[in-house]
Amino acid sequence: MNAPVPKQWIMDIAPYIPGRSTTDSGAKAVKLSSNENPLGTPPAAREAFLSAARDLERYPDASGSIVRDALAARHGLDPARIIYGNGSDEVLHLAAGAFSGPGDEVIFVHYGFAVYEIAARRTGATPVIAPDKDYATDVDAILACVTERTRIIFVANPNNPTGTFAPREEIARLHANLPAHVLLVLDHAYAEYIDGADDDGGMELARTAPNVLVTRTFSKMYGLAAERIGWGYAAEPIIQAMHRIRLPFSMTIAGQRAAVAALADEEWVTRCRADNARLRRWFTQEIAAMGNAGLRPIPSQANFVLVVFEGPLTAEAAYKGLMDEGYIVRWLPGQGLPQGLRITIGTEEETRGVAAALRRLVERAAPTR
Repeated sequence: MNAPVPKQWIMDIAPYIPGRSTTDSGAKAVKLSSNENPLGTPPAAREAFLSAARDLERYPDASGSIVRDALAARHGLDPARIIYGNGSDEVLHLAAGAFSGPGDEVIFVHYGFAVYEIAARRTGATPVIAPDKDYATDVDAILACVTERTRIIFVANPNNPTGTFAPREEIARLHANLPAHVLLVLDHAYAEYIDGADDDGGMELARTAPNVLVTRTFSKMYGLAAERIGWGYAAEPIIQAMHRIRLPFSMTIAGQRAAVAALADEEWVTRCRADNARLRRWFTQEIAAMGNAGLRPIPSQANFVLVVFEGPLTAEAAYKGLMDEGYIVRWLPGQGLPQGLRITIGTEEETRGVAAALRRLVERAAPTR
């Protein structure tokens, strides 16, 4: 019997697998698998969210004007050049949908965010994976992959799932050496966690260059993961092309109000960044101290640390062992990382607890003499 046949490039997609929230046994556990903000949501944002309960019968503003205006004021941007989406994931898909298709190539780094490949294959484009440099973005490797068929390059900075950061001069060098027809997409989902005042210069490139799109999210630092609010900034022709395929009501009334309130709470961002940096530094040192057992932390500028297992204790065994100890982390064999666990920086208690649990697993796996 005949039936509809999906496009082959759709069937080639490996579906996105989110971080788990339950253990195999269903027991209560500490969730350190999705890089959520352990301090939660700014109180003012929570109150703004609740205020929308009176307007459930209304469609949200399809232009997202209050959010775009607040973002423009906060970052010194032109609101007409801001696009929003259902999380920054949708904005990434909009970029792929507007600027790539069958016969085109989309480049992203080895150990890059899983959505890049999905977004590329969804349009029928060919994914091209650039080699990494010890889990970090290698600009020369990316440039070596560029051909006349290249249409988009996705670079997460800081990168997910490795946490590595490409400095401003490297991003500038990458952009300067790209053909004008290539769209450089800089995914800044974790930008608010970067230590110090410096950044990668991506937003300035988006302000001035015709072929740079920067994407950001309210899911991480601002603690609004449940509301799925992402946004992007680029030259007006890029944004207008993406608007043609954007869902009209993908940002709820409650989400819009919460995002505006969260954006106004700069003290919250300062507090969360400092707390994350302190605990990330401590956790990294704890993992490095287990180096003689084969554990290695990859330097991170995000709210998580990738731990590579190169000794008797494997990442898979650690993943299962941590689950038995009451901690859910992210094991990533589907992203070519069977040797690594991505561990979110949680509260003080959670971070110290998962480090202690890892040490116990290391001691149990140590060979006896």
